[in-house]
Amino acid sequence: MFTDMVGSTAAAQANEAEALRLHDEQAGLVRPLFAAHQGREIKSTGDGFLAEFDSALRAVQCAIDIQQHLHERNAQPGVTPIQLRIGIHLGDVEQRETDIFGDAVNIASRIEPLASPGGLCISGEVFSQVRNKIPNRLEKLPPTALKGLEVPIDIYRVELPWTIREIPSAANGPTRLAVLPFTNMSPDPADLYFADGLTEELITVLSQIRELLVIARTSVMQYKSTTKAVSQIGTELGVSSLLEGSVRRAGNRLRITAQLIDVGSQGHVWANSYDRELDDVFVIQTEIAKQVAEALKIELRPPEEARLEAKRSVRPDSYLAYLRGRTLQHGPSKVSLEAAKDQFELAISLDPHNAAAHAGLAMTLGMLGSWYTDASRTDWVDRNRRLAIRAIELDPNIAEAHLVLAMQSSLRDFERNSAEKEFKLALSLDPSFALAHLLYAQFLASEVRLDDALREFALAEAADPTSAFTLWVFAWFLVFLGRLDQALVKLQRIGELEPSGWRHHGGLAAYYLARSDLAQALKEIQLYEERSTEPRFKPIIRAWGYALSGEKEKARALLRHEETLPEFGQIPVNAAQICAELGDLEDCFRWLDKAFRNHNLPIWLFRLDPRTAQVRGDPRFQALLKRMNLA
Repeated sequence: MFTDMVGSTAAAQANEAEALRLHDEQAGLVRPLFAAHQGREIKSTGDGFLAEFDSALRAVQCAIDIQQHLHERNAQPGVTPIQLRIGIHLGDVEQRETDIFGDAVNIASRIEPLASPGGLCISGEVFSQVRNKIPNRLEKLPPTALKGLEVPIDIYRVELPWTIREIPSAANGPTRLAVLPFTNMSPDPADLYFADGLTEELITVLSQIRELLVIARTSVMQYKSTTKAVSQIGTELGVSSLLEGSVRRAGNRLRITAQLIDVGSQGHVWANSYDRELDDVFVIQTEIAKQVAEALKIELRPPEEARLEAKRSVRPDSYLAYLRGRTLQHGPSKVSLEAAKDQFELAISLDPHNAAAHAGLAMTLGMLGSWYTDASRTDWVDRNRRLAIRAIELDPNIAEAHLVLAMQSSLRDFERNSAEKEFKLALSLDPSFALAHLLYAQFLASEVRLDDALREFALAEAADPTSAFTLWVFAWFLVFLGRLDQALVKLQRIGELEPSGWRHHGGLAAYYLARSDLAQALKEIQLYEERSTEPRFKPIIRAWGYALSGEKEKARALLRHEETLPEFGQIPVNAAQICAELGDLEDCFRWLDKAFRNHNLPIWLFRLDPRTAQVRGDPRFQALLKRMNLA
C-alpha cells in the first residue's frame, strides 16, 4: 500500500509550519490503523507511507478505515482538511534490510496517483481477492498503462459511501473523448493562436455528435506541452480516447496531422494528415470528425451528418481574426476580452457572413457586461441580442448563439419558456457544451427545480472536469442544499487546481458558515480577500467579513463608499447579500433592484441560500419574483 498526502507541496510553500503540523497529524492518525489491521509500515515517503500486509483484504479494509477516519476528522468545525490518495497492489517483494523492492512495489506506487483525493484504487489482483468480501462498490476504470509496464493492467476504484463519483465511468453513457491541444509547427511562433483555435474548433465540431462526450477546452488546455502519459491524462479526464495532432501554417497553406489514441492500449486507432489550402479548413474539420466517429464505431444520425456536411465558407483573413478572438476570449482579464472583441469585430468587417464571429462577439460582450459593466446596459444588451440573432440567421446550428439568446430571455426579458427552449436547443446542437449545462443549471435553480439543476451541474462538470469556475458554482449550490460533504469535495478539488487562487477560500468560507464555524469562515474570508486578483472586489469581501464578525458599521461604510463608484460586475448582488447578513433589508432591496435593472441578477442565490431566509420572507421579494416571471 502506498499513501500520499494531497496538496502537501503547495501547502508547504504557502505555510511550512502549518504543512508540517498537518503532516504529523496525518501520520499520527494513519500509523495506529496500520497496526490495527496487522499491517507493517515499511517507510515514510515524505508525504505518505509504504506499508505491507499479509492479506489483500486487510489492506483494503485498512485503507477504507483510514479514509473513514480522515473524512470524520475533516467534517469537524475549524479544521484544515487532510486528504490522502491510496493505491494497493498484490505481488511478491524482495526484502532488503528494512525496505522492500520489486515490481509489485513499483506498480503499487503508480496506482496511488490514479486515486482521487480522499480515494482508493486497487489493482485487478487485489480485486480478485476482495470482491464480494467488502460492502463497497468496485468500479473498473478504463484499461490503464503504467510506466514501465508493456501491458495495461486493470485498475478498480473503491467507492466510499460519503463521496460522489467525480467523473462518470467511460462504460456508461456516451463515449468520452478529449482533444488535446494541437502542437504549433508553423515557422512563426506567433501562429500559436491558430493551433489553439483549431483545437477549440475541433472540440466544437466533435461535440455535435450525441454519442460523444467531448471534454471542454478549459480542461484540456492544461495539457499543452505536457509530459504526462496517455494513461494518466485519460484517468484525470475520465476519457477512453484522446485526439492529438499538429498544425503548420505557411501563408495560405496548411498541414494538419491528427491521430486518435486508445487510452487503454495507448495504441493509435486512426491517423491521417492533410495538406490543403486555408480555405479548406472546414472540410478538414468535417473529415476528422467523421473519421473519428467511424474509428470509434459511432454511427452518425442523419441530422448530425447534415450539420457536419453543411458547407461553410469564410474569407481566410476573417477566419484568422476569428481564431485570434477565440483564443483571446479565454484570457482571464478585461484587457484580453477587449482584445477579443476587437478581433471579432475585425472578422465581421472582413466578412459580414462570418456567423461564428457574430456569435463569438455576442458572447464576449456578455462576459464584459456581466463582469465589468462599463458601458450602458441597454446598449450592451441590445447589441448582444442583435449579434446572436444575426449569427443564427447566417447559421442556425451555432449553439453559442442560442445560448446567448437563452440568457437574454432569462435575465432581460424574463421569458422563461423562451429561455428554456433556447437552452435545450443549444444543448441539442452541442450536447457537450459545458457552459450551456452550467448556465442552464443556474436557470433551473432559479426556478427551484433542484433535481434538474443538480443533473445539469453534474453534466457541466462531466464535460469540463478541471474547470475551477464550474466547480466553484456547483459547490455553492451544494452548500445551499446542505450537501456539505459533496461541496467539500468540489472545494478541495479547486484548491488542487488553483493552489494560490481565491475561489477555494471563498467557497470554504460559505462551507464553514453552513457548518456554523464562524471563526474558520472568517479566516477563509481573509484569505479570500488577500488572494482576490480584482481590486474592486477586495472591499466587498472585507465588508462580508465585517458583517459576519459583528463590525456592522465598518461593513456599512465600505458599502456606502462602493455606491460612489461606477457599477462593476456582480458587486450589486454581493452588496445585497452583505446587507442581508447585516439585517439591512431596505439597503438589500435597493441593491437587488440595481442588479435587476442591470440584467445581472442571479436570483437563485437568494432563493436557495438559507442565510437569506429573512429576505425571502419580505413581500418585496415576492414582488421581485413577479417582475422576473418567477412567482
